[in-house]
Amino acid sequence: MSANGLNRHARTSRLARKLAVAGTGAAVLALPLIGATSASAATPAAATTATTTAKTYPDNLDGWIRESLDIMAQHGIPGSYEGIHRNIMRESSGNPLAINNWDINAVNGTPSKGLLQVIDPTFQAYHVPGTSWDPYDPVANITAACNYAADRYGSMDNVFGAY
Repeated sequence: MSANGLNRHARTSRLARKLAVAGTGAAVLALPLIGATSASAATPAAATTATTTAKTYPDNLDGWIRESLDIMAQHGIPGSYEGIHRNIMRESSGNPLAINNWDINAVNGTPSKGLLQVIDPTFQAYHVPGTSWDPYDPVANITAACNYAADRYGSMDNVFGAY
């Protein structure tokens, strides 16, 4: 074997060791790239325990608020469970399909919708990425309304009446 081949082998072994230290999964993925044909370090059990499960929420008012709070935290939108819950109960009594067909917004053709009674232009302007574009979607409605309230009032916690 030539000297050049020995150096390449040393570099390949060094790379494989670094990848193994970085994580067995990364090493397994990189092994075909460095000329190895199999890896015995990764087992199905190890791969299963390494995966993380997505957080799940109940499909009810409590779950919608908690999911919204997690999304809000990711986007730096302030608000508390209590402030959101208080405003939802005043605006829709917890009905995600609530619609106001009688106020000035409805007369002007843009009725307030959903848990926090958001009109379509406000929902679209304050929509938060990662949520549905449906204003009746509870999580999207809460998150957009809280984004709006944060911009206008500092937080949904500061809203104590119709907004």
